[in-house]
Amino acid sequence: MANQLKQILIVEDEQAIADNIAFAVETEHMEPVHAATAGAAEERLGERSIDLIVLDVGLPDESGFDFCRRIRAKSDVPIIFLTARESEIDRIVGLELGADDYMAKPFSPRELTARIRAILRRSGQAVPMSGHARPEPVFAVDEKTKTIVYKGAPLDLSRYEFRMLELMIRHPGQVFSRGQLMDHAWEEPDASYDRTVDTHIKTLRSKLRNVDPECACLQTRRGFGYCLRVGE
Repeated sequence: MANQLKQILIVEDEQAIADNIAFAVETEHMEPVHAATAGAAEERLGERSIDLIVLDVGLPDESGFDFCRRIRAKSDVPIIFLTARESEIDRIVGLELGADDYMAKPFSPRELTARIRAILRRSGQAVPMSGHARPEPVFAVDEKTKTIVYKGAPLDLSRYEFRMLELMIRHPGQVFSRGQLMDHAWEEPDASYDRTVDTHIKTLRSKLRNVDPECACLQTRRGFGYCLRVGE
């Protein structure tokens, strides 16, 4: 079917990283399929039609390089390697094995989805958008007046709330740690406590839900930080 969501197989044994990738993939109107091992990934490939694979090099049961070699013996499905190693030789090996791209950890989930889209476009598998165009943004930022409008309603924000929310609006889907949010929002971040960010996030959620009681766009990524869910 023309409008069927693209299936993105995420082969990653670290659950938190897999969750972040899956979240980013979903916000870009694609369907994530997770496998924590090469063996599980092989099963997924046999069960459904996969459009692209995001493949971690360091899997618990088999090297991602070896798994890629086996995939390439029978399929030309696009592959993006993920690795904690940044050496040039690793990149060369991955690309010579037939990978389409290579990203070193840590990476931006938003950049990863941009690369996924680019590869699918090149392979003639453009990802459809709802209504053939991106929906109108639910947030509007006015830098001159330092105000943010959510679903047509101006938000009554403190200086710190404005700066944190503005940063996340500018980078939807990207996870920001408490330290990153403090560095952006506070003039003297060292004089504040990390938990201060949690308090402001809680207040921000309350203000968003005053506009839309079902709002769940301000997400917690346990062990990583916070992000703004695109399209909420």
